[in-house]
Amino acid sequence: MSGSPIHLFFVLLPGSLILDWAGPAEAFRIANQLLAAQERPPRFELNFVGPHAAPQTSVGLHVAGVEPLPPRLPSPSWVVLVGMPGRMFDAKQAGAPQTIDWLRGFTPGQDGLRLVTVCAGALIAAHAGLLKGRRATTHHQHLDELRSVAAGCEVVANRVFVIDDAVASSAGITTGIDLALHLVSQECGAALASQVAQTMVVALRRGPQDPELSPFLAYRNHMHPALHRVQDAVSAQPHAEWTVPRMAEVGHTSPRHLTRLFIEHAGTAPLHYLRRIRLAVAQAALESGRSVAQAAELAGFSSDTQLRRAWHRFGMAGRPSDA
Repeated sequence: MSGSPIHLFFVLLPGSLILDWAGPAEAFRIANQLLAAQERPPRFELNFVGPHAAPQTSVGLHVAGVEPLPPRLPSPSWVVLVGMPGRMFDAKQAGAPQTIDWLRGFTPGQDGLRLVTVCAGALIAAHAGLLKGRRATTHHQHLDELRSVAAGCEVVANRVFVIDDAVASSAGITTGIDLALHLVSQECGAALASQVAQTMVVALRRGPQDPELSPFLAYRNHMHPALHRVQDAVSAQPHAEWTVPRMAEVGHTSPRHLTRLFIEHAGTAPLHYLRRIRLAVAQAALESGRSVAQAAELAGFSSDTQLRRAWHRFGMAGRPSDA
């Protein structure tokens, strides 16, 4: 995680769907809160901008204090575009022409800019010409509309979200939270993203064609507090001398009951989970330039030989020295 904060600009047009922007904004806010608890600097700076200072939202509530669309964006910045109610997006509706003209002055991928769209927010980006040559998705009701508007864009259906380098798009409403959690994971680490999801009581998920979840996330699709408590402790200190009885102490349960909880809610056994976490830590250490012996020590393996055996047993590609 680099030291420079990311400037998030949520663009709010009249009629914006509250869940499209409030859910992701809360995910980023909670990430900052958790970072502060770890005495780490905030990663995200939230800004709310638009063509009107107090636009009415989808539920009739007016939002005050919306800042004007900035002529320039600091680096790095993420522009977040959200949807409005209705089966079609009206590019001539109040605020839309100004917003589209403003967007045409930017190029995702240049000067540290990333474009993030939620639901029909992809239509706003399409009208501004920002999706040409990209892969993107939107709400299923808007897929055909996006295909007709976004020339040169590969529109992907039946996906929770799609990442195409500097353009990230989600299907809509709650999937904006899924996308936000994924971006938090990229920027702040999978362990912190899982804590954000746990705080929000949101199940972590991805689209069917996305890469396999990190072990820090893959076993978190449950809401059991005792199990989350154990997983938090193991994720925070994978190098500790963990045993099933010690994990059970953290979870305030018996070793036998903890094993049942892991199998029922996480779909794996406690020690299997521990090895997966340690392998993920070792792999990250190897990719950062550490030696096999150093990676083994950081991850909690007793030796580089034990790391190599676990690497082979769990079907990791190649050898640790190749990472």
